[in-house]
Amino acid sequence: MSVGKSVRLFLAEGTPGGLLTAEIMNWTGHVLAAPRSELAGLLQRPETSRTGVYILIGDDPDSLGGSLAYIGEGDDISKRLYQHGRPEVLGGKDFWDRAIVLTSKDSNLTKAHARYLESRFITLANQANRAKLINATAPIPLTLPEADVSDMEYFIAQAKIVLPVLGVNIFRSAATVTETTSTQVSASAFQRSPLFELRIKRDGLTATSVEADGEFTVLKGSGARLVWTGADDGYLRLREKLEKDGTLLPSRDGKAMFFARDQVFASPSAAAAVVAGRNANGRVEWKVQGTAVSYGGWQNQNVEQAVGPLDS
Repeated sequence: MSVGKSVRLFLAEGTPGGLLTAEIMNWTGHVLAAPRSELAGLLQRPETSRTGVYILIGDDPDSLGGSLAYIGEGDDISKRLYQHGRPEVLGGKDFWDRAIVLTSKDSNLTKAHARYLESRFITLANQANRAKLINATAPIPLTLPEADVSDMEYFIAQAKIVLPVLGVNIFRSAATVTETTSTQVSASAFQRSPLFELRIKRDGLTATSVEADGEFTVLKGSGARLVWTGADDGYLRLREKLEKDGTLLPSRDGKAMFFARDQVFASPSAAAAVVAGRNANGRVEWKVQGTAVSYGGWQNQNVEQAVGPLDS
């Protein structure tokens, strides 16, 4: 049974697009987020004068729906944010439009702790591969006492829970997938996703996927058509992005493409389109492995199992 978490959000200005804070019960960490337009207000917050780490996030103009990010640390984060808020010709950074500040409510984070967190967050962002980091280097984590390492890893684990709630997914890796031994849709499917397959019989290709942690993920090793054959639309640009960043690579015989790593998609239809090389209805074309049950049908079965048939 999974254990719930209580995340407390406070809209400091009473608006959803303004400055906000986030906390988890019994966690000494504190998260502060604000758009760049609220930088002046952000710098006046007492949290930004503490030791901690910060994340700058903006859109990647060279990637459809992609993000650019910079991760840093400081004894007084406000000074770093002020520098980054200046025009790029004056040593600042132009790309970002949102800042996230992570500090400690008890002010117990030291410079060594912040440098450890910075290094680990950079490593996690690179592993997740959800944003292009513009950090020039990835510092090696400082050697900390064993107890401090444990505390910092707990800090990171809690931050990875809070940040996606704020829409910051750059550290979020694809959820670990556990294959079920049964190929039938049963009560266990209500608790976790079965494996889904999309077969392209003409090319002898199969792609596998799973819905985990609220995201639709195509698994490493899945096949995809060699070239795009559909209309020139957003899914084509998405596929070109995946080919460019090395997620989709040609097979050894050059007759198909394959996924070099797990890839999260915004929807099952986006995943199906990239695999099939054309527009596709993912709710219909993805099937529960070993059955004729579609992804949409599996979802409907889960609803019926949960609430039972409703009277018309």
